[in-house]
Amino acid sequence: MQRMFFLIAILLLISCEENEPQFKILRGEAFGTTYSIQYYSSASFSAERGIDSVIHAVNKSVSTYMPNSDISKINRGDSTLVVDAIFKEVFRISETVFTNSLGYFDPTIGVLRNAYGFGDVRPLHTIDKKTVDSLMQFVGFRKVFISKESRVVKQKPEIYFDFNAVAKGYGIDCIGQYLELQGVSNYLIELGGELLAKGTNRNKNKLWVVGIENVGSNMEDRAFSKAISLTDKGMASSGNYRKFRTDPISGKKYVHTINPLTGSAEQSDVTSATVVAASCGLADAYATAFMALGLEKSRELLSVTEGIEAYLTHNDSLNVQQVFMTDGFANLLVN
Repeated sequence: MQRMFFLIAILLLISCEENEPQFKILRGEAFGTTYSIQYYSSASFSAERGIDSVIHAVNKSVSTYMPNSDISKINRGDSTLVVDAIFKEVFRISETVFTNSLGYFDPTIGVLRNAYGFGDVRPLHTIDKKTVDSLMQFVGFRKVFISKESRVVKQKPEIYFDFNAVAKGYGIDCIGQYLELQGVSNYLIELGGELLAKGTNRNKNKLWVVGIENVGSNMEDRAFSKAISLTDKGMASSGNYRKFRTDPISGKKYVHTINPLTGSAEQSDVTSATVVAASCGLADAYATAFMALGLEKSRELLSVTEGIEAYLTHNDSLNVQQVFMTDGFANLLVN
């Protein structure tokens, strides 16, 4: 009898060890950058294949860099295409942030991004006030909607969608949803500097700890100014310290943040924005909005928007870098 109990105990111990979630790391490329996914799982599933399928689905729906994607077809004037759930959700997130930011976040600025050289076509040789004014008639999120038949309706066929300021973050959310469907409840996804964290780092028995990149950091040797604890949240950053273009003829510098209300590609006093939100898609969109809003308007928006925490770097009147952060963000800091 004692021997039987001993064998049962051994079998139970082996079974528990087999079911204990194992720490795994997956690395790859997606959305024009690299990703690293840390997760714990006791299940056996082809994570890489599943994630590749998720990435393909997002690209097929909302990538302007794929000629045969749904968004590319719509941008070329196809009004018969029935959009999928991915397009609808990216559109919904965009509409929310467009409304809350009073139009400073607007994914219909595609014609302007292309003109300034930040899109997927050749930039215009000359960009003056007359050119900008002529392009502004094709900008405005209130000029588009999705019909009951799930078709995109545009007031003007030239309106060009650019969801790049939200699609990557939403894609990260989709990867997280895929992992959760496989029974994964503890993970950290990092893709191109944007993050989604769920649960805890079980190896350390702590929340996930992530860094906020320095404004002057370079791509080859990234440096971090702060660290925060993150769980069940997404985090995204936006900054003009790398993304700019200098016109070879005029020598004028254009930053990648465009003011949808004026059509100008000029830097506000906010030099970088790091945002924590319920999803990475929301964080991605708000980070872009704060870059266009500037410090004072960003602070006003943050004071009336629940669930959004931000860390903003900005230049004061003497061009000295300063930092503003919400109280909620400060509570996330790791000493």
